[in-house]
Amino acid sequence: MKYIYYPGCSLERNASAYHDSAMAVGNPLGMEFAEVDDWNCCGAIEFIAVDKMQAYALTARNLSLAQKQVTNGETMIAPCSACYLNLSKCDAYLSADPQLAHKVNVSLAAGGLHYTPGAVKTRHLLEAIVQDVGYEAIAAQVKKPLYGLRVAPYYGCLIVRPGFLDKFDDYEHPTSLDRLMRGLGAEVVDFPLKASCCGGHMTQISEKVALDMLYRLFKSAADYNADVITTICPMCQLNLDAYQENVNKAYGTNFNMPILYFTQLMGLAFGLPADELGFGKEFIDAGPALTKVGVEPPQKPRKEKPAKEALPMPLMPEEE
Repeated sequence: MKYIYYPGCSLERNASAYHDSAMAVGNPLGMEFAEVDDWNCCGAIEFIAVDKMQAYALTARNLSLAQKQVTNGETMIAPCSACYLNLSKCDAYLSADPQLAHKVNVSLAAGGLHYTPGAVKTRHLLEAIVQDVGYEAIAAQVKKPLYGLRVAPYYGCLIVRPGFLDKFDDYEHPTSLDRLMRGLGAEVVDFPLKASCCGGHMTQISEKVALDMLYRLFKSAADYNADVITTICPMCQLNLDAYQENVNKAYGTNFNMPILYFTQLMGLAFGLPADELGFGKEFIDAGPALTKVGVEPPQKPRKEKPAKEALPMPLMPEEE
């Protein structure tokens, strides 16, 4: 199975563990990824509110580059939920609005590019894994089941709610990640807030509001005795991981919940080395969770948490 692969800015920097683990598990699953040549930022979340035309042109440039690489109907995979949303939304809007598509292509023409609306279908990595590979084929790769590991599956608010795309999971109560984790041998806990927002960039706008949103997520997972929260989005992972200590200080709590990418847990179950899956790059130490499933934590220095005001946000690489 061949795919066009759009990593996005986060997977180049603070979410490199996601990229490393995605590539590691893709190989045994028979997934081949061809990275979009000369890709650029998808525009993150806010740009469309700043300048609509520039935002669509920026996102459409990636679609036009991907279109040049499509040779046999390949779809484009975006592991980041925000990138997935922006790319798929841009294509949908250009398809529905010929005038907008024309303006965007006038802009792209300055760089010798053109995009045909509808030419590239963007899918999230989770969707491709569970639908194209399938749960049975994934389970067949499990060599070290995650028995005894209590996992809270966290989808975030973006992946299941674009609305204009074909529905691949329930909007309010998604289950694809739950089923995937069970296939790895993990014990999936009830997590009522699995599709609730992590706050996005609210940490930079209103810390009180952001910490309250994060506190609710931690408390819900802790109430069901989860060992880890697994996520599918770099923004969600960053907020839950980097700001967990801030939540503890604000609420007098003692949460110590590792926030891991679903591909990292897949890699562990496949018997892949932890250091090849990006473990050790998280702020909240995943060592206890690894030990629980019989995996020795990587013996390498973990990154130091930056000062509160300097916490990285997954936007443009030069900002990190």
